[in-house]
Amino acid sequence: MKIAIIGAGFAGLSSAKVLTEFGHDVTVFEKAPDVGGVWSETRRYPGLRTQNNKDTYFLSDFPMPREYPEWPSGEQVQRYLAAFASHFDLDRRIQLNTEVVLAEPEGDAGWVLTLRNTQSDQTSTQHFEQLVVANGIFSEPFIPPYPGVAEYAAAGGRLCATSDFHDLDEARNKNVLVVGYGKSSCDVAAAVGDVAASTKVIARELLWKMPRKILNLINYKYLMLTRLGEGLFPYMQIKGFERFLHGPGRKVRDNMIASLQKVATRQLKLEKLGLVPEGTFDRIARSTVSLATDELYQQVESGRTEVARECEITSLGARDGKPVATLSDGRTVPADVVICGTGFKQVVPFFSEALQQQLTDERGNFQLYRQILPLKVKRLYFCGYNSSFYSPLSAEVAAWWIAAYLMGGLKLPSYEQQLEHVRARLKWMEERTEGKHARGTNIIPFSLHNIDEMLGDIGIDVGPFTRFKQWLLPVDARDYRVVSRKLRARQNATVSPAASLRAAR
Repeated sequence: MKIAIIGAGFAGLSSAKVLTEFGHDVTVFEKAPDVGGVWSETRRYPGLRTQNNKDTYFLSDFPMPREYPEWPSGEQVQRYLAAFASHFDLDRRIQLNTEVVLAEPEGDAGWVLTLRNTQSDQTSTQHFEQLVVANGIFSEPFIPPYPGVAEYAAAGGRLCATSDFHDLDEARNKNVLVVGYGKSSCDVAAAVGDVAASTKVIARELLWKMPRKILNLINYKYLMLTRLGEGLFPYMQIKGFERFLHGPGRKVRDNMIASLQKVATRQLKLEKLGLVPEGTFDRIARSTVSLATDELYQQVESGRTEVARECEITSLGARDGKPVATLSDGRTVPADVVICGTGFKQVVPFFSEALQQQLTDERGNFQLYRQILPLKVKRLYFCGYNSSFYSPLSAEVAAWWIAAYLMGGLKLPSYEQQLEHVRARLKWMEERTEGKHARGTNIIPFSLHNIDEMLGDIGIDVGPFTRFKQWLLPVDARDYRVVSRKLRARQNATVSPAASLRAAR
């Protein structure tokens, strides 16, 4: 089939590779001048590196280069993805500098895409039978609508998102405010702290952070990137050994969580710095599990950087002709640069308002079965809308799921059952994350649960030995190559053109 893919990050490239292997005619549209998605040169901020180590952050048949450091930089990840595209001959299928302005359904004919070349500004249209949305859930940064922005900018102040801050020289010898306390904010603040005249982190709420190495010895991957680590947090449906962890073994589980809290507090010197978050360490998994930026805590301890906790910017403006920010604690402080790590909007700007309403519920959450399949819109699929610890592998498994669906190889519940499942899942996600579930696209920390569910639909698993190994050791994406081999063998043995056509309809 003729398939369009929007986005050339991990999800878009893995979808292109998988669907091409299954015989489809694939075209990838990427508005940036390079592949990479969030790792694109156009979106990288100083200090950007992976949360996962390189051995847990790659696609199943293309490991990270051996010479890469344990936690690769943003530039290295982009280089890895460019090498992936080249190795699997995807470059000829990727149209860079091409923005999808509008994607409209054409009934049984598929989709018509209106495209704009970002260099020439010329527009064109192309037709496709199927459409895969892989633009990423971190596609459009959110910047709070602060009062006084015009006056602030006129005084020479700069307000931007972390993904739009690329050059440390823009902060050199200046007064910088970094808004937020997530990974991007802390990473940027640590990088800026080395060059700025002053650095303040404006944190409305402190979050629990996981040290990269517990006690400076044990890589956090052995605690959080395993089935046991995932099982410490109650899933929507508790099965197997997890019933023990959240039943008779609850004390064991609680002691493990409490021990992690004590270690993180002591190792990061949170009490000394006045940076102990509210609540218990359980809350680390309510939306995203963020690794600690060690350099930031060192700068706070030395007095070079301030973290203003439980604080917000109430307005921007100017004083004596210089840019300033007024804070909720009553202070007005110099603010030559304000960098916001305040999250992203989960948007599909190339869809009409009417179409977006078909994709979401009354609260704006995406209604996607398995985070992939819309309930009401045909010939449309989402890949990468299952943000997880193992985002590359999660996207790749979603691509296999789409391939299996197109060849008629999935036995799915009825529409009514899918709708009931999606509604129950969204309700649980909202409650579990205290509303921070990114419109239903954030599944952290339940990466492997999501992968298991997708593979269950496909009817191919990695085997009991591999699953047992994953209880104590981090997942090795290479163990999942068997899924691709078995699925392709199934296609060669059983799928007819008529079956594929029925699936598409």
